[in-house]
This record gives sequence, structure tokens and C-alpha cells, in this order.
Amino acid sequence: MDIERTRRVPLPAPATSGGMPLLSALARRHSTRVYTERALSPQLLSGLLWAAGGINRPATGGRTAPSARNWHEIDIDVAAADGAWRYEPEDHCLHAVLASDVRASTGLQEFVGTAALDLVYVADLSRMEVSDPLERRFYCGADAGAIAQNVYLFCAAEGLATTNQRGVS
Repeated sequence: MDIERTRRVPLPAPATSGGMPLLSALARRHSTRVYTERALSPQLLSGLLWAAGGINRPATGGRTAPSARNWHEIDIDVAAADGAWRYEPEDHCLHAVLASDVRASTGLQEFVGTAALDLVYVADLSRMEVSDPLERRFYCGADAGAIAQNVYLFCAAEGLATTNQRGVS
């Protein structure tokens, strides 16, 4: 992805049928901390981001991961060697955020700096119609957990490594 030429990169259409049966993916789901630096193919990246929070019901804008009160307060950012990107589910594309490699600053463990990509879940609290800080934290945590589980299951089904520190390869 060349940030200098474009600020928006369309992703290929994700595969939305077939794949590994759910129970098999659950059986294979696990955390790992050994990653490759090899970038994901555009098709794998497309599928990963669609599984994380893409639109699976176009008529209503419904997403693959549930969101409390349909707030969709969690944005998914992608940190890769070529920069930082924001996933835009409505257009199934990436929007350039930074042209520098920020992977090392996305987590506390060393491997995040060299993993093929790191997913960063960003909560936009202004989208939430609740003022109690504890309630906001609860809903954000629950919604991020649903996204993370989708990522885990996609990675298990595709033979990719992942962990909650969120390196993916």
C-alpha cells in the first residue's frame, strides 16, 4: 500500500461462504507469540478485517461483530510496516492515517514491532449514548471482545497466528 499515491485503498471482496466449520475453528483457536514479518495478501487482509467488523447485512448495515445498542463505537486500525490505516467497513477499504511504522508502539511485548500487522481497537466514546464512565468501559470492553473473538476464529480457520496483544501473521 503506497500512502504517497493514495489515502484510501479498496480491499478485495471478502469470501463470505465456505471455509472451515465453526467447531473446527473453535478447536484450533489459540494464542501464539511467534510471528512472521511477511505481509498478509490483500485477500487475507480483506477477510480478516471483514470478519473483525465488516458489514454482513448490507440492507441494515449490520456487522459481523455485535455492538451494544448498535453504537459501533470501536474502530479498527491496522498498524503495518507501511504505516497505520483505519478500516472503513462501509466501503470495505483502508484509509491511511500515518505513513510511518508504528507497530512497536501498539503493545507491550517485543513481537508487536515485527508482526506482519497489529490490530488496534479504538473506542470513540462520542458515539455512545451513556454518560457513566463505568458503563462506557463495560460496553467498549464487551464490543472489543466480540471483535477479538471474530479475529481469533478467522485466524484459526486460515492458519494464522494471533494473540490478544494483537499481532497477526
